Order: sequence, then structure tokens, then C-alpha cells
Amino acid sequence: MSISVAPDEVPHVVVIGAGYTGLTAALELARAGVAVTVLEAEDEVGGLAGTFDVGGERLEKFYHHWFTNDQHVNELVRDIGAEGNVLYRPTRTGMWYANSFFKLSTPMDLLRFTPLSMPDRIRLGLLALRARRVRDWRTLEHVSAEAWLRGMGGARVWEVVWKPLLEGKFGTDVAPRIGAVWFWNKLKLRGGSRGKGGQEYLAYYKGGFAALAEAVAAEVRRLGGEIRLGTRVDGLVREGERIAGVRLADGTTLGGDAVLATVPLPVFADLVRPHASSDYVQSLGRIEFLANTCVVLELDRSLSDTYWLNVSDPSFPFVGIIEHTNFEPASTYGGRHIVYLSKYHAESHPLFTMSDAEVLDFCVPYITRMFPAFDRAWVTGHRVWRARWSQPIVVQRYGELIPAVRTPLPDLWLATMAQVYPEDRGTNYAIREGRAVGRAMVAALPRVRRTAAARRAAA
Repeated sequence: MSISVAPDEVPHVVVIGAGYTGLTAALELARAGVAVTVLEAEDEVGGLAGTFDVGGERLEKFYHHWFTNDQHVNELVRDIGAEGNVLYRPTRTGMWYANSFFKLSTPMDLLRFTPLSMPDRIRLGLLALRARRVRDWRTLEHVSAEAWLRGMGGARVWEVVWKPLLEGKFGTDVAPRIGAVWFWNKLKLRGGSRGKGGQEYLAYYKGGFAALAEAVAAEVRRLGGEIRLGTRVDGLVREGERIAGVRLADGTTLGGDAVLATVPLPVFADLVRPHASSDYVQSLGRIEFLANTCVVLELDRSLSDTYWLNVSDPSFPFVGIIEHTNFEPASTYGGRHIVYLSKYHAESHPLFTMSDAEVLDFCVPYITRMFPAFDRAWVTGHRVWRARWSQPIVVQRYGELIPAVRTPLPDLWLATMAQVYPEDRGTNYAIREGRAVGRAMVAALPRVRRTAAARRAAA
């Protein structure tokens, strides 16, 4: 088929995926007067920010918040006139170490962290400050997270604080390969989201992050864009050397002047394999991923007063316990107290194939060990959510592994969470990348004839 566009026609772009990257790219394209169609396999927009119903309110399947210094999500919220829906709240952070709880929300809490000597507590505090002063992350590209953290904070700080967290996140096999840039970014983000007294503040969107995604989707539609839910892309359509559209699961095709894929790299590799060189397809496999199992508990009472509890215990299977209703009140969810247990792991991990009931059976003894008063009768409901391509493994020299946004195939573009480096995956950077690729595509497309909706948006 031929889909070449005459100079006076509006170019058409097909976007695969309605997560935040795809939606914000579509927003940029639609505002520039480009006709855009977003195809999403799931029945809702938002990607990993998808939701489910709890007490008549929507709740994220995978826990979400953003930092006060997350520039791009804040700009998007202002851009669509939704500032009134953002909630900023102080949070309580803690650590479970040696069968004890330690509060770590403020600098004073750090000075009371008795597992470390006073000199090591000072080293830990200075490490975070020194991390924020790194001006060029490229100087850390060749350094492992372990070497950098040991050098900055000393052996005892590494053994007590950082090693358990890194191994809990990535596993003992993968943790030694993680690059310093990944950890540097985590320290930089959290350090920049604190108030004058050192208290951490985080942001949440009324109705959950899916509500924000739906607001963006509504703006795309207002500008003339189309978003098709429950529509799976099975392949790409090639015309000569260029990609000229997509093949849908129902056997139909949809043409476009350009195609943007925002799906995980392994999924994209399958789509592009029939059309690209073997070298390019192999290059897409250089970045490895961990899966994630996220258990969401509905309780009739609170576990603690801590929002984010880091678990510094290698025998505990979850790296964090996030009590969401110490951030967004339980009253939002009909009085239910919401707790997330998150585990990153290889696809082969037993958690990934257990039934939901088996996962709960697996979790209960660990929760009881940490909270002796806990009784299984507190659990009024639970859900288990799984994501296969959840966390890119950010190794040393990761920047050398990232595929370009413009692929070797003309008119085929790629924007994924694996490409946001030096930052780690997150809504803020999905928005940044989506808007950037959308603007780049506008510049590369044939002359854009501005639609009436686009003219209104620019006015």
C-alpha cells in the first residue's frame, strides 16, 4: 500500500502504547497539527500507572508518587490546567535493620541512627550532600555503585545501609554490576525533594496517576487525536525502506507517515525483527530487565506510621514496605489501609508464577516477623500485579547500550523507559522523553498544516 502524503495534507503518526511517554508524545504532535492515533493493548491509558478499584476509588497497581523537584510532571500538570489536583504532603521514611525500626525522615533522625557510629552517621549524611554536588554524571559511568558508595561513605556505611538495599532491589547476582550513575540519581532526587527543615515532601494526583493520564488523553482527543484502547499491535508494515504503518492483532493495518513505539525494548525487538538487520535487533537485547511482583494489601488497620520503609535485611524478600495510606488517607479508600510489598526479580522467580493466594501465604510470615501484632484477619483483600519488563538493569557504561530514538528504519521512532538515562525509570522522565520525541517528530515530518484545534491550543 502507498501512504505518501501530499504537501497540503496533514501528516499522520501512529503511536504504539498509551503510557505517559506515548500520551505526551501524542499531545505534542496533536498540538502541532499532526493527526495522531494512539494504540493501546490494555483497556485503560497510563501504562504501569494503571489502576484498580478500592472502595469506589481508583488505586495504582504499582505504587506511585512524584518528587517536588520533578520538573516535567509539574510542567505537564500546569500545561493542562490541573494544578488544583496535586497534593503535596510530608512523608515518613524509615529503615528495618537488625529486627528494629529506625526513622529516617530528617537529618536529626540520621544522627540518631544507632546501627552506625557517630562518625559513620556523619559520613552517611555527607554522602548524600556530595552526591547532589556531582556536576557531570559521566565521570561515574565506569564506576560500580559499590565502589562509589564505599569510597564516599566507608565500609561500615556500605555494609549497613547501601549493600542490603542494592541487593534487595537487584539481587545478589546483579547488584555488583549496577553502575554508580543509577545510585547517584536516586540520591540526587530524594535530596532535592525536602523542605526547609529537611523533611521530605512528595506529590500525589487526586484520583491517582491514571486520572492524570486520562486528563492528558482527553486533551489529545480534544485536539483531534484518536486513542484506541484494547488494540494490540502485532507487527510493522514496511514500504520500501521505510516503516509505513502497523499491523493489528485483528489482521487489519493502519498506515502512517511515521510510527513511534513506546513499548519495552524486548517487545520492540520482536516487532522490528522481520525488517531490521540482525545486528540492530541484537543490540536491542544488550539491556537486561528485571520483572516485578507487587502485592497490594487492604487492611482494616494500619501497620505503622511510616510511608516508606526500606528493608535492610537480606532474609526478607521485599526491599520495601510502602504504606500508601500514610500518604493518601485511608478515608479515600473507604477506611481501608493500603500496603504495597514490592519485589524485583528474574522472570524465573517463583513469585512470578504463584497464584495470588499463594503469594499472600508467602508474605504473611514475613509481615508477622516484622510486625508481631499483625494478624492475617487484618487482611480484607489483596491483589497481586506483575510486570515482566519493569526495571532496566543499569550497569556500568550503560550509556553505550542505549538505542537511538531514531531507528535505522526511516520513519520508525523509539522512546522507552530504558532510554531515560542517566535518570532511572519514572513518570517524570517518561513525560520528558515523550515530549522530546514528539517535538523531534514534528520537526522531521512533512510540512504540518495546522488544524483549527491546534491553532486554538497555541492561542
